[in-house]
Amino acid sequence: MTELGTPSIKQAWIAALQSPKKRDKLLIGSFIVAIILSSLPIFFSYIQKRRGIVLNDWVLAHLSAYDVSIVIFTIIWGMATLIFIRALYNPVIYINYVWTLIFINITRMLTITFIALDPPRGLIHLTDPLTGIFYGHNVITRDLFFSGHTSTLVLIFLCLEKRNDKILGFISIIAVMILLLVQHIHYTIDVVAAPIIVYMIFLMVRKLLKLDTLKNNEN
Repeated sequence: MTELGTPSIKQAWIAALQSPKKRDKLLIGSFIVAIILSSLPIFFSYIQKRRGIVLNDWVLAHLSAYDVSIVIFTIIWGMATLIFIRALYNPVIYINYVWTLIFINITRMLTITFIALDPPRGLIHLTDPLTGIFYGHNVITRDLFFSGHTSTLVLIFLCLEKRNDKILGFISIIAVMILLLVQHIHYTIDVVAAPIIVYMIFLMVRKLLKLDTLKNNEN
């Protein structure tokens, strides 16, 4: 135990792995995510080669484009670090995150496949060597509807539990949504739709996998 009576990282994960329900969700979820992430470079390579339509976006038409890549990824990786730390002490947060991430990725692959869009006019490429791994280190501009960057932050916000974490997460979502539009990476509909879709997926996953029960059993 820690000084405040909270289980240590080792104790929390030993307890989770000793629970059949949690162990199955941890291991199976991690395995599925690994498969999906390994397939993303192939998928993005495919969608980048096709042609789509250019939307007439009123908001982007009135915004000058600027490169704010550093700010965007500072926020995203900062919040990713926070959720990682929180999940270390609470495996249920990890289970929530991983299983929702699975369905978010599946949903995005479907929407991107069936809604073929060309990038917005004035787009400035995002620069981030870390997420480049999932794109096969290629410049991908047609992974548009719905925004993966916004989805990531919304998912982190939903999985966080502490009030101050939630506040920080909410501010991060709004900031990145605006910055993505400033850089003309996404259409307005891409970033506006993402929170709604992710929230619906989050609720579905919790109900489907009875994640609320896991959380209650932990308390």
